[in-house]
Parts: sequence; C-alpha cells; structure tokens
Amino acid sequence: MTTDRRRWAASAAADLACIVIFVLVGRRSHHEDAGLAGFVRVAWPFAVGLVVATAVGVLARLRPWSSGLVAWSGTVVVGMALRIGVQDRGFKSGFVIVTTLFLALTMLGWRAVAWAVVPRVRRARAR
Repeated sequence: MTTDRRRWAASAAADLACIVIFVLVGRRSHHEDAGLAGFVRVAWPFAVGLVVATAVGVLARLRPWSSGLVAWSGTVVVGMALRIGVQDRGFKSGFVIVTTLFLALTMLGWRAVAWAVVPRVRRARAR
C-alpha cells in the first residue's frame, strides 16, 4: 500500500470514528436505546456521505491531510440529504446545526492536531 493510500485510509478511519462518536453521544444524550439497529439507522447516511466525500477527495487528487473541508462538508450534506430524503426524517434545524458543529469540531479538529504534531515527530525521528 502506498503512503498516500495509507494516509487516505487513516483519514477515512479517523473520520468514521468521529461519526461513530457523534452517533453514540447523540443517542446517549437523547436516551435512545434501540441497540445496533438504532445505531446503524442514525449512522449509515453519514457514513455514506463520508464515502462520497472521500471519493471526491481522491478523484480530485487532494492531499489526504488537507481534504478535511471536503470530508466534513460532504459528510454533512450527503448525510442530511439521505436522512431527510431516504429515511423521511424531516428537516430539523437544531439537528443540522449540532451535526455540522460536532463533525466540524471532530473531523477538522483531529486534522489540526495531526498537522501540529506530525512535523514535530518527524523532526524528532530525524535526529
């Protein structure tokens, strides 16, 4: 596996972890316990959005670490479209705001931390 493919895989895995945390926290805060089926019902539209956004990033030849805006916005836009259009869940502005902010904080946040930490680690290894 090439370095770029490893980076894309790591980025997608970290973004998927953000979606999993979002769903777990949201379901817990609303005291929803429908087990695995309930988790999947909430998560799948955003996971599909992430797949679409990652494909766009790869096809556009964006760098894996700098593709955060595409990953985040694609996950939210496609996820909301599927949630509203396919699941017939209705538009709830509060949910859109919370989703957008939480995923921005986590999906862009881990990239900011990686951007700050990775060069330092590389410099330390070079010594």
